[in-house]
Amino acid sequence: MSEDKQPVSRRQFLNYTLTGVGGFMAAGLMVSPLRMAIDPVLQQDSAEGDFTNVQLAEEDITNEPQRVDWEVDQEDGWYESTVSQTAWVYKDDNGEIVALSPICKHLGCVVSWEGSEEHPERFYCPCHDGLYYKDGENVPGTPPTAGLDIYEHKIENGMLFLGKAQPREEA
Repeated sequence: MSEDKQPVSRRQFLNYTLTGVGGFMAAGLMVSPLRMAIDPVLQQDSAEGDFTNVQLAEEDITNEPQRVDWEVDQEDGWYESTVSQTAWVYKDDNGEIVALSPICKHLGCVVSWEGSEEHPERFYCPCHDGLYYKDGENVPGTPPTAGLDIYEHKIENGMLFLGKAQPREEA
């Protein structure tokens, strides 16, 4: 029986070995691009969006804007971090909850409620004297060209949950 077998030459052995190793390496290199192409398809999108409990009860929300700070977990690739977020929350004249982003639309500075003695009852940006009305609309003749972004919000079990800030045109 051993007479029927043909011995493998050195050249054939190296050819088989290098072909196998090269194929294995090529397959290994293709895993990452395939994962990047397939991963977005496998991600589950939340129909409601991502809402975070900001630890503010509905009955604690007044007609006066109050600053609310909360933290969200953020994942960028393999880097996980905790990011602080802020909103100005109040009830309007109709009793509806309004949650405004504190980021000025002029240069991205942080606005504050009644931040200037010369401009009471207004959101004030100290960077270039930007002004916003209580509803977040920009005051004409001041540097901001658009109103403050509006946070998506909902009430669950008497607690306020905030989502993403939407530009005023889409809000």
